[in-house]
Amino acid sequence: MSEVIITFRIMPESPETNLEDLQKKCEELISKVGEVGKVEIKPIAFGLKELDIYAVMDESKGSPDALEEELSNLDGVNRAEIADVRRTMDV
Repeated sequence: MSEVIITFRIMPESPETNLEDLQKKCEELISKVGEVGKVEIKPIAFGLKELDIYAVMDESKGSPDALEEELSNLDGVNRAEIADVRRTMDV
């Protein structure tokens, strides 16, 4: 069984979006198909910040595109995208 680490970049609708609430919603969706490894909040510009969520998923479950779409459709999300996908090394 191989696992992949997927970085989801979540852009909120505005600087006023509550990132803690948005993070919880994203983590709930991701936990249905994998697990959240790490979350980073990064400043973009003019007070806007993005959520970078690193998720670990079983590669055999297929493409993460459907999850990306679900994340994009959450209230408060302007855009969600897959920023990176890496296969873990079996040791």
